[in-house]
Amino acid sequence: MTAKLFMQAITKFLLGVVLVGVLLFLPAGTLSFFNGWLFMSILFIPMFFAGIVMMLKNPGLLKSRLNAKEKQKEQSQVVKLSGLMFLAGFIVAGLGVRFGWYTLPIPVVIGATVVFLAAYILYAEVLRENTYLSRTIEVQENQKVIDTGLYGIVRHPMYSATLLLFLAMPLVLGSVYSFLIFLVYPFIIAKRIKGEEEFLEKELSGYGEYKQKVKYRLIPFVW
Repeated sequence: MTAKLFMQAITKFLLGVVLVGVLLFLPAGTLSFFNGWLFMSILFIPMFFAGIVMMLKNPGLLKSRLNAKEKQKEQSQVVKLSGLMFLAGFIVAGLGVRFGWYTLPIPVVIGATVVFLAAYILYAEVLRENTYLSRTIEVQENQKVIDTGLYGIVRHPMYSATLLLFLAMPLVLGSVYSFLIFLVYPFIIAKRIKGEEEFLEKELSGYGEYKQKVKYRLIPFVW
């Protein structure tokens, strides 16, 4: 663990908290937005502790997770589309509070919260199983194909986890309109997976055989 890595991690974390808070509460025009506080709690508290664990146990993984700059033009576009999705989705959720739009009932919000936290656990398990995970598409030195655990079920379990996480977010916020915006995510991630698999098949030894072994990309028995 280095001071530089710690400062980079804590800075990005705090910037994330501020940015999400501004995108939610400024459009809402009030801090009395229970769903907003609930969402920020279940998003950032686990993220904080996960960051501490990575910093202590695997600082290399933390460093790779902090690097979000894509080198490939097509994948950079995918990242930008995801950013626009979050921007629009959070702002619309906040505007729903300001203008009194329809809010999803409490049981739906509770159910979405449970799904979100379960997806977080799934995401943590993926990080445990694959220490090569990076936020950008790349092949690291001595990287090997992981084909056990969750990787023996689908080829991209991290994206499976994010699919659950991101579709649960607007439901936790209580906004059906925001949910409609987040429905573009499956199409965004499908585009990213297509490009990622083409890259890995060329650059990562054994990936072609792995594709033959594990048939499903994202959702078992579906795709």
